[in-house]
Amino acid sequence: MDKNIIKTIIGEKHHEISRIDLTTRPVKYEDAMSYVNVGIRRAGKSWLLYQDIQERIRAGGNRLEDILYINFEDERIADMTSQDLGLIIDCHQEMFGPGKPMIYLDEIQNIDGWAKFVRRLAESKHRIMVTGSNAKMLSKEVASTLGGSFVVREVLPFSWREYLSYHGVIPGLNWEFEPDTRLAVRRHFDDFFQNGGFAESFPLIGKREWLTSLLQKILLGDIVTRHKIRNDRQLRMLVRKVADNVMQPTAIARFEHIIKSTGEKISMPTVKDYLEYLEECYLVYSIPNYASPDSEQETLRKRYFMDNGLLNLYLYKGETKLLENLVALQLRRQWWNPEEPKLFYYKHGGVDLDFYVPEARMAIQASYNLAEQDTREREINALVDFNKAFPLERAVIVTYDQEETLDINGLTIEIIPAWKWLLQ
Repeated sequence: MDKNIIKTIIGEKHHEISRIDLTTRPVKYEDAMSYVNVGIRRAGKSWLLYQDIQERIRAGGNRLEDILYINFEDERIADMTSQDLGLIIDCHQEMFGPGKPMIYLDEIQNIDGWAKFVRRLAESKHRIMVTGSNAKMLSKEVASTLGGSFVVREVLPFSWREYLSYHGVIPGLNWEFEPDTRLAVRRHFDDFFQNGGFAESFPLIGKREWLTSLLQKILLGDIVTRHKIRNDRQLRMLVRKVADNVMQPTAIARFEHIIKSTGEKISMPTVKDYLEYLEECYLVYSIPNYASPDSEQETLRKRYFMDNGLLNLYLYKGETKLLENLVALQLRRQWWNPEEPKLFYYKHGGVDLDFYVPEARMAIQASYNLAEQDTREREINALVDFNKAFPLERAVIVTYDQEETLDINGLTIEIIPAWKWLLQ
């Protein structure tokens, strides 16, 4: 590995980071902690590193010379191995002298064996921030290698509140009673609902083209190439079927049957592997049935996309699916835990509940429109019946644009539009 290439990359990043104009996200990192940031591509993991660097330089405690930033997706170091990683430190010291720079390693999952190198740096009292687009970075093997020195954070595309902030709308206390703010919130919602929260797409007219390009990068770069898949047609078909079945609990065997019905030859183990790949790269995530035995919770799950814009690439008049996907994503944002599930759906004995958070004793239904009496009764009765078996502290029906409060058999049910619920 040519040291001059590494030094050039370090210098280029110093120049770029000092000049880039950021939209600040409400994320803070402790001085004494090291972090692993994980999440889907283009969600803003790199920009959070830039934000941390800029804030430290503005505070006056650090200079650019104290920063060592490497992006491992740079094609000039594509052949770097774990044996070469020590050269990064050598190059920084040759450029700026001895010391302990703060180290930022972007998309490091591309280097096999990276965790041992990072742990050695942490044990040498370096402050380190690492990003990756692969959920295997959260595996028990990696966690045991890193030890307890790192905090893991999931980075998602912009939330609804962050989207509004980007567009200059800052909902304060009692914002819903301020006509101008309420109108601005309501006016922006459809774009966020349809096109999602990837900040790079916000100023673009061709959002769909940008999202399509991102999807291809994830499917081809993060899955097909990495896992050496020969028949990418089956993978693409599976992603489409996952989109078709958003909202519906679907077993792995069911996906196998659906794909085989098109004339493709595919085995259930292959389908299982493909679904795991989709979750590893953060395109899709799944939640189990609270009523299922442990053995079934891994095979029969509801699956959602990590962003509404990506899901919408597969839909036609898919408002109902987009609403439930948006609710699922917000609940994941609030209740994600890499060690154990905290978010479930519930389907048992005639009760069909979209989401249940046992820790908060909260149940949520997602229903685009309650105008039809049958729909209204179904959503309300599910909450009432569930409350009999699992007493709730909060019961909510998230809609697109309807709002009221009900009191049924001692259970208060909030019916609230998504654009308001997402800001609570």
